[in-house]
Amino acid sequence: MTISYPLALPSTKFIGINVGVNDVVGKAVSPFTLTQQVQRHQGQAWELEFELPPMERAEAEQWITWFMKLKGMYGTFLAPAAVNRVPAGTWAGTPVLNGNHAALSNEINLGGLTVGATVKAGDYLQLGSGNFTRLHKLLEDGTADVNGEVTAEIWPNIREALLDGDAVVFNNAVGVFRLASNNRRWELGNSRFYSMRFAAVEAL
Repeated sequence: MTISYPLALPSTKFIGINVGVNDVVGKAVSPFTLTQQVQRHQGQAWELEFELPPMERAEAEQWITWFMKLKGMYGTFLAPAAVNRVPAGTWAGTPVLNGNHAALSNEINLGGLTVGATVKAGDYLQLGSGNFTRLHKLLEDGTADVNGEVTAEIWPNIREALLDGDAVVFNNAVGVFRLASNNRRWELGNSRFYSMRFAAVEAL
């Protein structure tokens, strides 16, 4: 049976997720005056560390075989960046992209919202699909105008060009990730419970 990526996560809930965000910025410092020159580049990526609860063998084996199916850093999977993924904004209506969006844009234009619907800084949203499912976070509050439209800045920048009318997922948003290492480990203690943790990076 051929494995199709990205994989879904096994059903076990996480104890916690350690979230990192990485922007590529170069810095040069004068050895004489200590004056700094900084240059922001295009690179931006999520970095995640997942901690799983103690598990008995039947449940643990679902994760162990899942790790093996990924074949180290080769395979990809869909994952969130938060345990609680319900947005703070109302997001009332059926939000879609309003207009075409070019790659590397840091703003998103939404349409299809109910007049007065809110989006909140910190809300996660999901754009794209399949191997190009991207996880983003809103950096600004917004309120839908009389046309049901709102514009807000997001992080990271849009990866691939997106089209007018493309769907926007705001509940349980996920993105595509891969393991940060080829080495996968699990621990079986005297209590016969398995413990596991793993790190992931955004698949770009």
